[in-house]
Amino acid sequence: MLTEASRSQGHSSERLSLAMLQAENQRLRSQLDAMLREARLNQEKMRRFDLLERQVIGAASLAALIDTLLVEYKSLFELDAVTLALVDPLYEVGRVLGDPGHMAEGLLFLDSDVELQSLYTGTGRPLLAGLDEVPAFLFEDAPAGLASVALLPLLHHGRFIGSLNLGSRDAQRFVAGSSTDFLERLAALVAVCLDSALATERLKLAGLTDVLTGVHNRRYFESRCLEEVLAARRSGQPLVCMFLDVDHFKKLNDSLGHQAGDEVLRYVANLIKVQLRGSDVVARYGGEEFVVLLPATPGLAGLETAERIRRIVSVQSVPARVREDVRVTISIGVAMLQPLPEVSDATVLAADMIARADKALYEAKESGRNRVVAALDAA
Repeated sequence: MLTEASRSQGHSSERLSLAMLQAENQRLRSQLDAMLREARLNQEKMRRFDLLERQVIGAASLAALIDTLLVEYKSLFELDAVTLALVDPLYEVGRVLGDPGHMAEGLLFLDSDVELQSLYTGTGRPLLAGLDEVPAFLFEDAPAGLASVALLPLLHHGRFIGSLNLGSRDAQRFVAGSSTDFLERLAALVAVCLDSALATERLKLAGLTDVLTGVHNRRYFESRCLEEVLAARRSGQPLVCMFLDVDHFKKLNDSLGHQAGDEVLRYVANLIKVQLRGSDVVARYGGEEFVVLLPATPGLAGLETAERIRRIVSVQSVPARVREDVRVTISIGVAMLQPLPEVSDATVLAADMIARADKALYEAKESGRNRVVAALDAA
């Protein structure tokens, strides 16, 4: 027969067991709730990634793709900063996108992939870190207070084409050691789409390139000139136009032949190109004439550039297969974009600037050649 003490002890044991079961049940319920929350978060993350991937794949142009990455990605994933560093040693992307003053915020250009190779040494995978652990230039213009970042290497066929960089004020947003599966998948897709978009733009540019000299052709110049005039009017920045002509080119062609003439044009085009900035424009206008645009350049600086080009061409010997060397000179006419408040049509303003540069070139030829002449407004 159980004593009162035994019955009391049994009840206590039952209550303890029940409490333990309830605690275990609560623990399991909490774990389940956490797993469900994580599943919902992952599901939402996957939904956003799917949406972003569709936007990336569906981007109609290189500019639209870059805008998707820098603007849509930032908004969709509530990031505090997104930057895109592209390896662009020949300024191809810059030329495709046009006016530097109207490029997307957060777009950076690298002259080579050396810094990226050093950054992603031995991994080729996304890096999660604190802001102070990554190169400052990747977030140079980002808002203050960034605490954690994710750097996505953009690799295509084993070569770096850029880095997509994400920043957050939340120190726990990107923590070293966290899973990067989604980011790796996105980086691979972005790299392929960027390379494809660049290839498409190169094909477009091929139809705007002079086959003989490798610089742009007149069609490209006329389109770009209008863009630069519009950009100059918006920004209030000066714009310089030059016309350049190889002196006595017909005589050279007649005496040495068209092969030598072609070599001269190629060499002169290259000499002009290497004296210009990546944002400047050089095109073969026709025959032995070239034209140059210098955005955001005051008249005096434009004249200095023209004189530098003239001097370098005059002292160089053009290597020609028909003889040891060929010496040539060029004449240059320089004009600036005139505001002309009474004229609202950018096409008219562009035509006026070109006409004045062409007239200044004619004066340079008439006054002895091998010289720079400025339209009255360019000094």
